[in-house]
Amino acid sequence: MSDIRHDRVHGTHVIIAPERLHRPHCYGVEEKKEIVKKEHCPFCEGNESMTPPEIFAIREQGSLPNKKGWKTRVVPNLYKAVQIEAAYEHHYGFFERWEGFGAHELIIDTPEHHTSMTQWSESEVVQWLLTLRAGVSDLRKDERIAYISLFKNEGSEAGASQQHSHTQLIGLPIVPKMLRERYQRSFTYYRQNACALLESEIEQEEASNERIVAKHGAFTAYCPYASAYPFEVIISSKKALGQIDTLHDETIAEVAPLLLIILKNMKKQLGCFTFNLSISTPPLQGNAFEYDILTHTDEMCRFAIQIMPRLYHMGGFEVSTGVMINPVSPEHAAKLLRESMDG
Repeated sequence: MSDIRHDRVHGTHVIIAPERLHRPHCYGVEEKKEIVKKEHCPFCEGNESMTPPEIFAIREQGSLPNKKGWKTRVVPNLYKAVQIEAAYEHHYGFFERWEGFGAHELIIDTPEHHTSMTQWSESEVVQWLLTLRAGVSDLRKDERIAYISLFKNEGSEAGASQQHSHTQLIGLPIVPKMLRERYQRSFTYYRQNACALLESEIEQEEASNERIVAKHGAFTAYCPYASAYPFEVIISSKKALGQIDTLHDETIAEVAPLLLIILKNMKKQLGCFTFNLSISTPPLQGNAFEYDILTHTDEMCRFAIQIMPRLYHMGGFEVSTGVMINPVSPEHAAKLLRESMDG
């Protein structure tokens, strides 16, 4: 039987419909592509001249910028959605618009020619998170940037145009409507209940224990009750540990192994799969968002990583209504992922 579930965090509804699993061509299959050779890959170590000059890098001591010896590397995206060089201008009127101002950076996650995050080592996950922390911390100083999106596309069906593992950062002078409403909803919940919405969700998930996948230190990994995607997993904490740009080294070292084991267990269950991954990034600046929300960010928000496998093709219903149909119940997905832990 189907279920229409309410997602309190995102303010949306999801249809859990296991019967849809039996449709022909239900799942998107990652097309087989010829692997790009290292010598032709712009993101491989030794090919630094094939990218724009680096903005930031974690490097071996003594190595030089734009040369070998890096662990992670950040460069401007060649195919920018927005540009830091554009004018910071807002044009009002019926056809309101901003100039194409913003930041669009590309994080080369590893010098190794890994095509999947499941191939990473734990130390590579730590270095990746440290790089994201540095990038957001730096852009927070720019008062023109109101919101930063941190996301990773793995596989062509998830939107990746390069095989070598990479992440993207897009900073905007606006807070997108969906995110604005989400943080307003989180603030209202915090004001009424004196606790974070995500904190309450994790407490409820732990109480039911049906959708918990694993725990490590302060962090819990679970398939949310109203999962929009088959095998969707959120990794977060009941505790207020800061945001991506204020996480302590110890916190990063704690969440990294949990993220890696979840991805490896997904691979055990799903084989080679495509996915989108996003990191929570609350609004940054007061000139673009309500003061009360910005001054209570840590209390009302929790650092979270969301993994969204792209196994199921969206159709006209999802696009036209915003209501996702998920053919795999989160209870079943969590059970399979827990079994992979034991295996």
